[in-house]
Amino acid sequence: MEKEIPLKLYNTLTRKKEIFTPIKDKVVKIYTCGPTVYWYAHIGNLRTYIFEDILKRVLEYQGYKIKHVMNITDVGHLVSDADTGEDKIEKAAKKERKSAWEIANFYEKAFKEDLKLLNIKKPDVLIRATETIKDQIELIKILEKKGFTYRTDDGIYFDASKLKTYGRLWPKKMKILPGARIEMIPGKKNPNDFALWKFTPPGVKREMEWVSPWGKGFPGWHTECVVMSIKELGIPFDIHCGGIDHILIHHTNEIAQAEAAYGKIMANFWLHSNFLNVKGEKMAKSKGNIFTLRDLIEQGFSPLAFRYLCLLSHYRKEMNFSLEALKSSQNALFDLYEKVLIFKEEKERGDGKNKNLELKKHYKEKFLFSINDDLNLPQAVAILREMIKDEKLNYKEKLELVLDFDKVFGLNLNKIKKPKIPLKIKKLLKEREDYRKKKNWEMADKIRKEIESLGYLIEDSPEGPKLKPKIYG
Repeated sequence: MEKEIPLKLYNTLTRKKEIFTPIKDKVVKIYTCGPTVYWYAHIGNLRTYIFEDILKRVLEYQGYKIKHVMNITDVGHLVSDADTGEDKIEKAAKKERKSAWEIANFYEKAFKEDLKLLNIKKPDVLIRATETIKDQIELIKILEKKGFTYRTDDGIYFDASKLKTYGRLWPKKMKILPGARIEMIPGKKNPNDFALWKFTPPGVKREMEWVSPWGKGFPGWHTECVVMSIKELGIPFDIHCGGIDHILIHHTNEIAQAEAAYGKIMANFWLHSNFLNVKGEKMAKSKGNIFTLRDLIEQGFSPLAFRYLCLLSHYRKEMNFSLEALKSSQNALFDLYEKVLIFKEEKERGDGKNKNLELKKHYKEKFLFSINDDLNLPQAVAILREMIKDEKLNYKEKLELVLDFDKVFGLNLNKIKKPKIPLKIKKLLKEREDYRKKKNWEMADKIRKEIESLGYLIEDSPEGPKLKPKIYG
């Protein structure tokens, strides 16, 4: 009988690791905060989506069926968390001289392309905020009827002082948000209060606005997630995920609305991924230190090299990003690809039998223990490397274990094929070697760049140049 290894997840709500048990046996309902589609997602954002994909894969690996809902914020997210400033999408529309709808559609499509390139599984349900305006208005009506709202010249606000449990996700000693919510706009009663519905200011022309019982305008950012998640998943549902920067404001205000309206906590587990840093600072558009996935591809990196890099840091720890670290990650990933190709070739030559069933079971148990310990992927990758080096396992056994583990890693190792190098590339490689022998480094470097522009990387070694495709497939 195999060992029972329970899945433990760190719950931000209780601030401890807990054994995960779904509300309904073998079915897990998950809601994850999606992008605000006013620009490209940067790789700090994408780290969170990779973490959420890993969570789904870990659950599926153990036989759970998943219902995953994600929102697309295409209205209501203002440039300031203090409910001031322009709508991010309306602002981007002015800058790019396009309509707000064109901006939202373009960057939503770009986001979906990023998910595909990173081998992130699609949500079962993807909903735009603009598709749920009526539902959001109905939620605000419920909150109004229960006495949790008040009106200002600016909009309809949630009165946080009326909810005794406001701030469930906050550290115990914290009573008021530092920084962002200290700003008090006219008519706002408490620093923690937040907008449920914003009025279109007099004389301001907005593309995205709707008629409501309180006046023409648009919903606040925090309301859409409450509506979408509960409509699709019920209340409570199993898991709510997002970035660590959502804890103090966005997720706190989601919980407050749901609890005020329905008297229940939204979700039983709240999971958050930490920041991606560059030179010790959080990656953010405002800091000018961001990279998009397109930036990495243009510099010759495989998107899955970034996914592999994310596997090497625990999702709850800050992760430092550099191009040097990404290059090392890509080399490690390509090395893994080559090993998989060797395993496939040698498997065909071998006797095709599993001779070390107990050893295979041992590695599977170690792997399961790691991923079930709050998604400890760095340890799981270490176990993969240990297993690959184990000479007691034959190639067939190693291949089976690698492909089994990759159900969680999501590196598409089952699709790796031996690349066919085009004749043109082979000729260029020979020309480069001839120039190198003549010590004509300028021409050799020129040809190297040409080969790279055609999708191949050259790694010079004592045995001669090694050619690798930028992206295996």
